Amino acid sequence: MQIGLIGLGRMGGNMRERIRNAGHTVIGYDTNPDVSDVAHLSDLVDGLDGPRAVWVMVPAGAPTQNVIDQLCSLLKPGDTVVDGGNSRWTDDERHARELGARGIGFVDAGVSGGVWGLEHGYALMVGGDEEHVERLKPIFHALKPDGPYGYVHAGGVGAGHFAKMVHNGIEYAMMQAYAEGWELLEKVDSVDNVREVFRSWQQGTVIRSWLLDLAVGALDEDEHLDRLRGYAEDSGEGRWTVEAAIDNAVPLPAITASLFSRFASRQEDSPQMKMVAALRNQFGGHAVESVEKA
Repeated sequence: MQIGLIGLGRMGGNMRERIRNAGHTVIGYDTNPDVSDVAHLSDLVDGLDGPRAVWVMVPAGAPTQNVIDQLCSLLKPGDTVVDGGNSRWTDDERHARELGARGIGFVDAGVSGGVWGLEHGYALMVGGDEEHVERLKPIFHALKPDGPYGYVHAGGVGAGHFAKMVHNGIEYAMMQAYAEGWELLEKVDSVDNVREVFRSWQQGTVIRSWLLDLAVGALDEDEHLDRLRGYAEDSGEGRWTVEAAIDNAVPLPAITASLFSRFASRQEDSPQMKMVAALRNQFGGHAVESVEKA
């Protein structure tokens, strides 16, 4: 099968290679000419036989919208576009309408696998009409891990990215739990080999997971994480998960707390904790720490 792939960054470049390894033809385009197969997006479209399939793998928001706008004018009725980035599911609905008005199919694909996907495969959560999804099955099967799992047609347009959003929300909470456990183990005097405690959990425990394996790998590189600053960004999907929970009156205390913990990591001197310290001092006479003036 032929497919065009737009966006050849850390994930897109590896996806191109994995699809090619499965015997398919991929024409890749990127604004970085060093990794691009063609000079212009129009060259990618011209190089594909109709009906064409084009996979978009660029950042969510304006970059994705810009590519969709260009594809609306370059593609023909009967072609299909896949958005494999981390777009919000509400954007999918708009993109499907815009492309559909020109007779172009649209599929949203939540993709998980990161930099390990080339070797191990990518988990794919797909949304869209059956006719469009079915046509792309060879590519989905090329990307997914070997075996029966790792691919699902989750529902209509937007379902793939909604499922990936929830997946990432769960990921936030799992990472936060490992981080909190690690900090507590590091804090106490009685445990003097925290890295090996984490390693011991990799077999036979109910909390074993790939995230735990990655945590052990990080501790092998930097046993006490001394070289890292305690700062964590969020991709946006954690926020969207919490917003969707509010819209649907679904309680998500663990995921919400994990998102807010990332916000707290960006404050060198938390304004909230100033008020907490002041209140504890007022009602209980608890000690407070003063900021030293230069």
